[in-house]
Amino acid sequence: MEGKKGTVCVTGGTGYIGSWLIWRLLDHGYSVRTTIRSNSAEHKKDLSFLTSLPGASEKLKILEADLGDPESFRAAIEGCIGVFHVATPTDFDEAMEVVIKRTLDGAKGILKACLDSKTVKKLVYTSSASAVGLIDKNLDEVDETVWSDMDYVKALNPPGVPYVISKTLTERAVLEFSEKHGFEVVTLVPSLVVGPFICPKFAGSVQFTLGLLSDDVARAHIFLFEHPEAKGRYNCSSNAITVVSASRLLSSKYPELRAHAEDSAKVTSRLKLLPCLSTKKLKGSGFEFKYGVEEMLDDAVKCCKEKGYL
Repeated sequence: MEGKKGTVCVTGGTGYIGSWLIWRLLDHGYSVRTTIRSNSAEHKKDLSFLTSLPGASEKLKILEADLGDPESFRAAIEGCIGVFHVATPTDFDEAMEVVIKRTLDGAKGILKACLDSKTVKKLVYTSSASAVGLIDKNLDEVDETVWSDMDYVKALNPPGVPYVISKTLTERAVLEFSEKHGFEVVTLVPSLVVGPFICPKFAGSVQFTLGLLSDDVARAHIFLFEHPEAKGRYNCSSNAITVVSASRLLSSKYPELRAHAEDSAKVTSRLKLLPCLSTKKLKGSGFEFKYGVEEMLDDAVKCCKEKGYL
């Protein structure tokens, strides 16, 4: 059954943000096609956490596609009115050049498929705060005009360098594609995403902070897709709190998590503090965040306990 708002494609639907986005899109009246990687491990994964979502039996279709084969996304995109490109490589055992190439080629292939479809009106790309805040300057806050400095990133060599560089270069590339071809693209730049998770895998950002922004991020994706005047980059960060402060809050409320929280705080204390993301542009467009820090952390802990991770 076709959703009353039409059909959209979500790449990387089995991930933390992707699965939340699918849920909210179905709830908003869209039919959704989502992609999973065609390798055997992904193909054999239990996808009931997606297929059991309200409305999924009628309005969700799961197809195989891989960023390493950009042409593989065409079937999922054909006939859609919009695409949410969330998928990104997270296996960093490979050489940095391989990760960057797969991320860039995949995004460009998806954009080309959007153009060729003649039906896709807009693509929303999920970027990362790592594409904004890694700069050799002492700034308290950064807006959408700021980009992470690749030379500085390589010299700093933080954890997940391939991810940082690939996300930054890919966000730049999708915006350049938009300008060159006159195709509508919006990029969303979320900070660390915390909250309950739908997917069975223990979300990395939740591990780190334990280390319902997830719902706010999903809502922001849909808001920007539906907003007729949305253009360019949008930072998405509802609250500013250090991991050290979050760890103290968790330790005080959940004594059983004290050791884990203290470990996260120790790791983070050795890292350079990143500037806060200014969300004036997103809020100025009319978007409102729903959740506070304590609520997000409480829901994340509750979800982890329910799924047996704590």
